[in-house]
Parts: sequence; structure tokens; C-alpha cells
Amino acid sequence: MSLTARILIAMLAGLVVGIGLHFAMAGMGPESASAQFIATYITGGLFDVIGKVFIASLKVLVVPMVFVSLVCGSSGLGAENSRMGAIAGKSLGLYMFTTAVAITLALTAALLIQPGDGIELQTDSNYVAKEAPSLKQVLINIFPSNPVQAMADGNMLQIIVFALLFGIAVSKAGEHGIRIRSFFDDLNEVIMSMVDILMALAPYGVFCLLAALFADIGIDILGTLAWYFMTVAGVLILHAALVYGSLVTVLARLNPFTFFLKMRPVQLFAFSTASSNATMPITLSVAEHRLGADNSVASFTIPLGATINMDGTAIMQGVATAFIAQAYGIDIGMSGYLAVIATATLASIGTAGVPGVGLIMLAMVLQQVNLPVEGIALIIGVDRLLDMLRTAVNVTGDAAVTCVVAQSENALDNVVFNTPTDELLAAEKAS
Repeated sequence: MSLTARILIAMLAGLVVGIGLHFAMAGMGPESASAQFIATYITGGLFDVIGKVFIASLKVLVVPMVFVSLVCGSSGLGAENSRMGAIAGKSLGLYMFTTAVAITLALTAALLIQPGDGIELQTDSNYVAKEAPSLKQVLINIFPSNPVQAMADGNMLQIIVFALLFGIAVSKAGEHGIRIRSFFDDLNEVIMSMVDILMALAPYGVFCLLAALFADIGIDILGTLAWYFMTVAGVLILHAALVYGSLVTVLARLNPFTFFLKMRPVQLFAFSTASSNATMPITLSVAEHRLGADNSVASFTIPLGATINMDGTAIMQGVATAFIAQAYGIDIGMSGYLAVIATATLASIGTAGVPGVGLIMLAMVLQQVNLPVEGIALIIGVDRLLDMLRTAVNVTGDAAVTCVVAQSENALDNVVFNTPTDELLAAEKAS
């Protein structure tokens, strides 16, 4: 059975078990001994422990994988180090373009569907938005003063900058650099083997994550915010199929159906973990070994995308802004919606790496157009489920941009891209 099939089965089983436990505990009464046992030892114990261990195991690979892959990629460019600027410019431009398109689609859909009509928001909410850092501080913080501290903190932008500088220095260090490059190449292979091990164990982690989540929240919460939820989910799917499919087809001149077929394991991982960073090892592995992107490109675009590509979050912001405006009966006009597009696009980079980035960005957008920030309180209930969907969209965007940039740099192996996954796996086992 393929990995994708096993993860799908684990997801469905986790969903069924979680909802079943939720209704079972509700029927027993939250104070009953049986409900307490389930909540303490099964959902809050066994499932929670396995799920969190799985996430921690993925995250532990992120920093070494990003650093080693980027060093290998940038040092492998050799005399072509000058291309790194072009690769960075293309990647950044495409990420900002797709974010602007995402929030435009979201606003258009929200204005047509009107998900906030007839909903009364509570204005006495105690929700307080975290303050976002200034653009000046973000630019300063990109450059590390202590690379070890940056790795310890998981500051991805600082790690990217240091790894690029280190890799370029390796490529210019002559015979010494060749020996160091050989060491990093070997280390990269070891890390990829660790990724393969975790992928084999993924179905168990996915089952426990989803069972624990749905045992806690159930599905009742979807009732009051059904239109909002369906609008966000619909735009997320539309954006992934239409925008990313067009990027792959028009700019990369590749078959979009092959692209989405090979991205299924990454999307399922992202949906289950709701974390672009935790999914990054899988995204990078698939981009290189199944989509055919060269390490010199993928090792830069994937970590950068996991940090600043906020298409899914931008869609949530667009729908949420229109939803809150409609719920409060406030018309912000065309100029207000244009301000939302500009603010959310720039904020996707300005708030990169900040914890709780989605809600921070939404608070910034609401303040920009003078909408009540406390309106966020209503949508927090379903944000966890939507976060799973938008993470799957984000990682798909990372891979789509990687394919476009790699193809433009003649760094994409079209034979690998067009070879069925089963044949690639058979070739890997044979080697």
C-alpha cells in the first residue's frame, strides 16, 4: 500500500475515532468517571503523546535539514553564485504575487457569498491581538548576530542568510571547500534517510493527531460558522487548483495533474500537522526526488516559502475581513478592500516567523481599515480546522514556485518530474 493511501486511511480513522469519542464523552457527561478517563488517558494521554512526539520528530529535522541543504545548494553553484540573487528575486516576487491573488480571490468570494450577513458579533470580547514587529525591525532581524542562537530559536530567515553565506564561502575555498562540501553532501544523505524513516511512521502520528483534535472540538462548532468555513475552504481549494495549476502549466510548462498527484503526501502531512515548518522536510524531499527540482533551488525556495508564503493565511484574512465587516454592518468601500490586499501582501513578509502569525496579520489588516479587532474572537473557534487546510495550500504553493524557479534556471529534471512515483520508488530501492 502506498504512503498516500496509508495516510488517507489513518486520517479517516482518526476523524471517525475522534468524533466518536467526542460524542461518547458528551453522552456520559463531562464529569463522569468514564469521560474523565477517556479525556485524561486516551485523548489527552496516549493520542496526545504520540501526536506531539511525531510533530517534535519532524521539527527536529527542520533546522539541520535547511542548513545542510542550503549549504549544499549554494556551494554547488560554484562560479554561478551570482544566480542566487536571481533565484531569490524570482522566488520573492512569485510568493508576493500569489499572496496578492489569494486575498483578491478571497475578498471577491466573500463579497459575493456574504457569509457575515445576519450574524451579531459580541462587542465585549476580551481578545487582545499581539503587536506585530515594525518593518525596520524585521529587516534588521533577518541578519544573525549569533548563528548558533538562530538555530536554537529556529529563526528560519537568519538560518537561510547564514547558510547562504557559508555555502558561498565553501564554493570559493578551493580544495578545503571541496572537502567540506563532500562532508555536507554525505550529511545531507543521512538526514534524508531520517526523513524516509519518519515518512514510514507518519500514518500512526497522523491518526493520533486527528483523533485527539476531533475528540476535543467535535463538529458542532461548524454549525454557527458554516458559511464562513465553507467560503474559506472553497477559496483555498480554488486558489490551489487555479493559481498553482496555472503557474505550473504556463510558467513551468509542466503537467499540473502530475504535479498535484506527486504532492499528495506533502498535502496530507501539512493537513495533519497544520505546520509548514514541520512539513518542510517532506516538502523538500518531494520537491527534489519526485518533482525533479535541483537542490541548489529547492533548498532555498522551500525554506523561504515555509517562512513567508502566506497564501492560505491571506485567504483567511480576506474572507474574515469581509465577514467581520458584514457582521458589524460596516461598509469599508473599494478603497478599504484595496488597502486590505496591500496590507496583507506586505504583512506576509513583515510578520514572517512570528508565533500566531495568522491572527497577528488579521489584526493588522482590521486596524488598517478601522474594523473592530475583537471580531476575531468569533472565528477563533474554527481557525484550527481552517489552519490545517491553509497549511496544505501553503506547502503546495511552495512546491509550485520551486518548480517555476527551477525550470527558469534549467535546474529541473523533467524526466524525474514525468516519471510515475512508483517507478521512482522502485529505482530508489534498487539503488
